[in-house]
Amino acid sequence: MTTGRDRDDQRLTTLAFDAARGDQRAFEVWVRDTQADVWRFTAHLAGSAVADDLTQETYARAVTALARFAGRSSARTWLLSIARRVVVDHFRARAARPQVSGQDWETAVESESPRRTGAGFEDVVELGLLLDQLDPERREAITLTQILGYSYTEAAEICDCPLGTVRSRVARAREDLLAARDHRDAIG
Repeated sequence: MTTGRDRDDQRLTTLAFDAARGDQRAFEVWVRDTQADVWRFTAHLAGSAVADDLTQETYARAVTALARFAGRSSARTWLLSIARRVVVDHFRARAARPQVSGQDWETAVESESPRRTGAGFEDVVELGLLLDQLDPERREAITLTQILGYSYTEAAEICDCPLGTVRSRVARAREDLLAARDHRDAIG
């Protein structure tokens, strides 16, 4: 049985192949229709303050790789795997920056405001704070499967790890989130 998501993935994959052959309109539609997923994914992994830049970098890399897209997975899954590598590279670059009193120099200079200001929804803010406390691999797995709605198989492809690893990361992330919520409730 083909689901709506399967049909959408097939449509996006067809658009990606058409874009790779030089169809500018297909490329524009493909970017427009995948951009929200890429932004949400990068925002959940690295924060909304850098999600725009990471999304842009994802598409910059995807454009140069689009001609090599072979369709072994859906175009969306392929694109999110690129986004994942962009986020990893972002964290590697941040780790290499000089530190000023526990902050990287850029943050210290800009006096960056809190990541989730202006959200306006207590539950969204609370979820973001709880997710921020998770191990990055667990946060990535639970974001893909529980927030963005990808199957465990798709998440395993995006994360480039075995299916069992994704299942384990999601289970542990759930345990961590419940423990953090219980701890917050006990002190609050």
